[in-house]
Amino acid sequence: MQHLLNSRARDIQISGIRKFSNLVQKYDDAISLTIGQPDFATPEHIKDAGKQAIDQNQTAYTPNAGLQALRKAASAFVAQKYGLRYDAASEVIVTNGASEAIDIAFRTILEEGNEVILPGPVYPGYEPIIRLCGAVPVYADTRQTDFKMTAALINEKITERTRCVILPYPSNPTGCTLEQKDIEEIAELLADKEIFVISDEIYSELIYDGTHRSIAALPSMRGKTIVINGLSKSHSMTGWRIGFTFAPAYITEHMVKVHQYNATCASSISQYAALAALTEGIDDAQPMKDAYNKRRAYVYERLTKMGFEVVKPDGAFYIFPSIKKFGLSSFDFALRLLEEQRVAVVPGDAFSSYGEGYIRISYAYAMNVLEEGLDRLETFLIQNK
Repeated sequence: MQHLLNSRARDIQISGIRKFSNLVQKYDDAISLTIGQPDFATPEHIKDAGKQAIDQNQTAYTPNAGLQALRKAASAFVAQKYGLRYDAASEVIVTNGASEAIDIAFRTILEEGNEVILPGPVYPGYEPIIRLCGAVPVYADTRQTDFKMTAALINEKITERTRCVILPYPSNPTGCTLEQKDIEEIAELLADKEIFVISDEIYSELIYDGTHRSIAALPSMRGKTIVINGLSKSHSMTGWRIGFTFAPAYITEHMVKVHQYNATCASSISQYAALAALTEGIDDAQPMKDAYNKRRAYVYERLTKMGFEVVKPDGAFYIFPSIKKFGLSSFDFALRLLEEQRVAVVPGDAFSSYGEGYIRISYAYAMNVLEEGLDRLETFLIQNK
């Protein structure tokens, strides 16, 4: 009876990131540099808040949009950090991770036949949801702009069916960010158009030079932008599943309905832990960022010395070197590297066809793991000259 299943669901593929990370399980001696999982434990004060929530029986449903105290804390956090102003009662939703935030945003704004412009290469979690909504992903090729979406690239792709533009910066898989000039040019292009922006800012606390800039901070764009964020990367809380949407009330009132029928509410225990993260732990990301910055410098230097062409990342904890000169497809390069040297990276084509010819390396791993992994990568290159 498989033919009776939703064809859009049948057509969705498992993420290429997960496919390749799962291959590592076949090799006991493999080193994985695949997953964007911080190697830091959740800070103790956050864990203590979660334990206290359990001990105090704070385990019931919360309001659909999340605890009011947490929404206030989230609103205060983005105001202090990025100059964003959102009313906690009507413009903030607590979601089950940023993934659910993406889902409810798309399902609220997209209809059959709409087009969504997104940069290629890009995180693979957008396209399946776009297609489930009956909409069409339209990729802008950012390989010639150091992986940065530009107003010119967007303008080339706009049609009468365009409903949304995705700005996922800092970027997974490239680690690049947008400068203020880039954001302002995009805002100038979109200001008078009936096109929404989804600004996925999950890595906003992991910027190594300067500070994060959000397009929603520009007055002309606030009314049409949905900001997505969360605590997975900033506070090493991937398994707690806490994300947020920040959007004008006229959008939020409908997103919360989708969220309500999808999940009711985020975990109450996780919400109390998140409250501690955004109040006591407002700067918890700093020591993690300092460590990632050192790893970034090390990985970039090693890769360039090996002869890789690579754009130095500005944020997140990924680097995206080109492997075109080695004469192998992304998948074949990654598979042979795993089989011959027991190092797992993610083939670039997991991030759309525009990622072909690249591999993604995550440096969210301890320095000794990175050293061994890159030593094995260098050996692989030497043996395959």
